[in-house]
Amino acid sequence: MGDDRKVARVLLDRQGRTYAEEAGITLADRPAPLYQLLVLATLLSTRIRARVAVAAARELFVAGYRTPQSMEAASWQDRVDALGRGHYRRYDERTSTMLGTGARLCLDRWRGDLRRLHRDAGDEPAALRRLLTEFPGIGPTGADIFLREAQVVWPGLRPFVDRRALAGAERLGLPGSADRLAGLVGPADFGRLASALVRVALGEESAGEVTRAAAG
Repeated sequence: MGDDRKVARVLLDRQGRTYAEEAGITLADRPAPLYQLLVLATLLSTRIRARVAVAAARELFVAGYRTPQSMEAASWQDRVDALGRGHYRRYDERTSTMLGTGARLCLDRWRGDLRRLHRDAGDEPAALRRLLTEFPGIGPTGADIFLREAQVVWPGLRPFVDRRALAGAERLGLPGSADRLAGLVGPADFGRLASALVRVALGEESAGEVTRAAAG
């Protein structure tokens, strides 16, 4: 366990930012940042590099599309253009449509406030997934991305890990369950650890370099 804690600490030192932080989202349990996280999860759900999805999210937010109201009010072409500036070109037209439709759903169903979705589902991952996958572009993978990042501000979800985070843990020789991984770091750091494990799974961080640094 001691060695595992060292590995977790080195990983956090090297890759301590969540994807939400990288996308410029100051995550909090408030309507705008939770909506921005939904946008990011939508972009990360496609078969495109995570760094491109993050860059596209940043461009959307820089353009002012930080709420479902502003996202829906933007023209389809404006959303396409913002995605293009983030080099999110392969899926830009379809994604622009999904973002517009999803913004309207957020307004109609949840009055623009995803805290209402959280209150309806509680901290049950299955119930949260069911509601999240009603948004266009959010499948089971996208829902898990949202929940993995949202646990930073929805502590009742902790510890939550998705398939990719567990794959990263396996590469590092770390435990293969959420509860055991949670024992390696403090509660406030667990969301960051889960995101860092995903970076290992996606090859953004070298498992070998992390384990060697922990052993040194």
